[in-house]
Amino acid sequence: MAKTADYDLGEFTFPRGWFMVARTDEVSKKPLNLRYFGQDMVLYRGDSGRLVLMDAYCPHMGTHLGKNETSYVVMDNEHVDGDNIRCPYHGWQFGPDGNCVEIPYSPAPIPVSACIRTYPVQEWGGSVLMWHDTEQGEPNFDPPELPQWEDPSWVHWKIEDLGELNQHPMEVIDNMADKAHLAPIHGSTNMEYFENEFNDHVIVQRLAAGHRTMSETQMINDTWYTGPGILLSRIEGDYPSLMMISNTPIEDGLIRVFYGILVKGKNEVANEEDQAVANEFHDVSKAAFLQDFEVWFNKRPCLNVLQVIGDGPFGKTRIWYKQFFNPRDKAKDYQDQVNGVVVTKGTNRDNFEKTAAE
Repeated sequence: MAKTADYDLGEFTFPRGWFMVARTDEVSKKPLNLRYFGQDMVLYRGDSGRLVLMDAYCPHMGTHLGKNETSYVVMDNEHVDGDNIRCPYHGWQFGPDGNCVEIPYSPAPIPVSACIRTYPVQEWGGSVLMWHDTEQGEPNFDPPELPQWEDPSWVHWKIEDLGELNQHPMEVIDNMADKAHLAPIHGSTNMEYFENEFNDHVIVQRLAAGHRTMSETQMINDTWYTGPGILLSRIEGDYPSLMMISNTPIEDGLIRVFYGILVKGKNEVANEEDQAVANEFHDVSKAAFLQDFEVWFNKRPCLNVLQVIGDGPFGKTRIWYKQFFNPRDKAKDYQDQVNGVVVTKGTNRDNFEKTAAE
């Protein structure tokens, strides 16, 4: 298992950005036990509806706040009280900001050190996103916009947890630059163009090509990462669709992968027929993604790409990725090195569309 240091990505072990940690339908007053970024965490929804994500251990004696079924705190339904969580061992109560607000048996002032790290969270497309930042700063960019979620003609995705992948996320991000894998892995034919655009914290891949797994005809496909953790891929056609892939570090060199796809139906309000089509898209798109997943699952880490003419811009992609592993005041240095468009195959997207229309 290769680590961040092996790729020479920067000062931090884990990247800064928005990452998917759960589906919203998994979250309730009962704390959900999670592990990401080398930390055990608990996620719960308070009585107000507020989502709270915090490290899992009470600072008093190290009790796990979520892994308990037999204490009377839990059995008497006092585990989550309002938006606060109560430690099952001694009853210490912590607010949604992580600060201790009550020690039920002690008249002394609450120690300043009686606090737990919390994380910014946001509901997004039926999921819970967390903001991770080693520097513990507030988010400095937003998750990707998702207007399709509010449009009733779009069938909502069913988010699948595809499990753990024993690779550093660098191996997954490389796919954004990897033109040459499309024919051997996905059966892509008649590629008209392949290009990448680097725009600060966003990386974009644009291509037009056949794709035997998904479509025998030429497919117009724009794919982008907003930060290091959330990929969206827009596919044009009779049923426009938007695929989502999310990678979230569990440990250094181990990630969890989530997948889903939104599909636009033929009706103003999606009906059963649209849902049936969306189910087919889900399975076919998942099969295409699993073609990549199989390679990643079985490959050894690629610490240095043996670049040849015809490959995509792996080097620039890895420089772009470094911004998230370094202090945010250094991010612009990496952005300035790569910002712009790199055309690996054919003309760029604008010229292709102009030519096709003539």
